Amino acid sequence: MTEKEKMLAGLPYDAWDEVLLSERMTAKAICHSFNAYDPAKLDERMALLSNLLTIDGRAHIEPNFYCDYGYNIRLGNNFYSNHHLTILDVCRVYIGDNVLIGPHVMISTATHPINAFERRTTECGKPISIGSDVWIGGNASILPGVSIGNNSVIGAGSVVNKDIPDNCVAVGNPCKVAKSL
Repeated sequence: MTEKEKMLAGLPYDAWDEVLLSERMTAKAICHSFNAYDPAKLDERMALLSNLLTIDGRAHIEPNFYCDYGYNIRLGNNFYSNHHLTILDVCRVYIGDNVLIGPHVMISTATHPINAFERRTTECGKPISIGSDVWIGGNASILPGVSIGNNSVIGAGSVVNKDIPDNCVAVGNPCKVAKSL
């Protein structure tokens, strides 16, 4: 398997592989252009990201936006993100329709081995899925391998390290269901 194939499969891989490094630099250049673009030209600015992400309909992302590769990110229709969204997409990130994301949110599929020796040479990832009609409050962190169900709300500052079911409000560090909707 190539390092990219390993990465996409969630297996340990070498992030400094020449192909992966080149793809990350391409994504970073597009993000840089997006973040520096004239804020009054909303459609043109979002068009830059349409070359990087899969967007199923209408989406709006406030700058600054950062990602590792972009091609692993799929946004549903009517997506909105406030300022400073970071998505580390070494594996698939699926986000449903009508999702709202507050400022300074981090969605990370990337993780590292616990063993220090292995951590020197490899990393890996686990996919993330966020359902439709979800609201994620500011400064939340969505960790590798997590699924968030439809119609759920994640409270500001929460650290989501386990799956969250449909139709609930979940808050805290670690994030736990506070009430059903």
